[in-house]
Amino acid sequence: MTAEAASTGSQVEETAPRSRLRVRRLSKRYGNVQALDEVDFELRAGEVMALLGENGAGKSTLVKILSGLEQADSGTIEIDGAPAALYPSARSQAAGVAVVHQEYSSVPTLSVAENLVLGQKGVPALWLPGRLNTRAKKLLAAVGLDYLDPRTPVERLSVAEMQLLEIARLLVRDARILIFDEPTAALADREIERVLAVIKRLSGEGRAVIYVTHRLPEVFRLAHRVTVFRNGRSLPSRPTAELDVDAVITMMLGRELETMFPAHGSLDGEPLLRIDGLLMPGLEEPVTLDVHPGEIVGLTGQLGSGASAVVQSLAGMLPPLAGRAVLDGDALALRSRAATLRRGVAYCTADRKKDGIFAGRPIRENLSSPWVRLVSTAGWISGRRERARAREIAAQFAIDVKRLGAAVGALSGGNQQ
Repeated sequence: MTAEAASTGSQVEETAPRSRLRVRRLSKRYGNVQALDEVDFELRAGEVMALLGENGAGKSTLVKILSGLEQADSGTIEIDGAPAALYPSARSQAAGVAVVHQEYSSVPTLSVAENLVLGQKGVPALWLPGRLNTRAKKLLAAVGLDYLDPRTPVERLSVAEMQLLEIARLLVRDARILIFDEPTAALADREIERVLAVIKRLSGEGRAVIYVTHRLPEVFRLAHRVTVFRNGRSLPSRPTAELDVDAVITMMLGRELETMFPAHGSLDGEPLLRIDGLLMPGLEEPVTLDVHPGEIVGLTGQLGSGASAVVQSLAGMLPPLAGRAVLDGDALALRSRAATLRRGVAYCTADRKKDGIFAGRPIRENLSSPWVRLVSTAGWISGRRERARAREIAAQFAIDVKRLGAAVGALSGGNQQ
């Protein structure tokens, strides 16, 4: 906790006690799942409120209700002391609420400049390209994308650039309540600094900010207060200056955290995986390393450094320029995704929406998609075998088996991951 954060928090307490947003006894149920259970939440003008909790705690549900994507079953919402109806989303936008969601809302085939005016009220029906691009450059500069050509199609942007574009789209609206739903989850340190600087500036202009994140160091750099959700219920908010990381984790888990990391096991014996001279696009030098059974090896670097390309190659998704990999004594076919899957190589993508999940399909089918041949005969899937196997896997990852028939896109971002 820094002195700067503590003094900022004190300043908000003393000079801006007025409530911008107040939620009372808000509840929401999805079938047998009680997503929100009489939640109370308050946000002040000029304040950054960190909204924290484990996956499935109810954070995303509250964000969806405030953004007008879902309607609460019961409870009240007030903005600047007056009752507010935020459903559907047009009402939320009219009430001054703007959201940067985990899932990008830009249209990939449109240009950056076109996305910045898409869906915004008060935009002229006809924009001349020159005027459109000039306006876009000012917005892009505000989020550190001044180098980006506004005519660039969004589908050509990196994950970090798409996230910053989402924030630039938020700046178009004259919103009083800004919600950031894990805006730095896929960003490297340099891009994170840009995002945090923009958020600090927006709160300094008097806007109220809800900041949802799993990155606790960001909380102590940015937030004035913290509200923790646990099992669909809200705990009383606390000034950040009164907390440390251990206290926040204890609030989230509901118990003392005895140890942050388990002890490492023995790494004796031959390597399970050998990577020899692997060269990928984006790498200046080939990669050579060994991975032993029970070992966790971290590959890190800025976006575009080549770390992601290495794991994509091991999964058979990106053919290498040179080099080889040996798994359990036998060469790994790096040019075939099917071959790496058969050898037991699993890959979790950085962009789950694009190539990690089938958002419109049930959880059960998403779970079974990598091993569908194990539950099918002559091309026909056995529903009974698929359901049984899906329940086994769901139990391993604390997924509610009652929701296996629900679409993956209906889950919170954390549960999708």
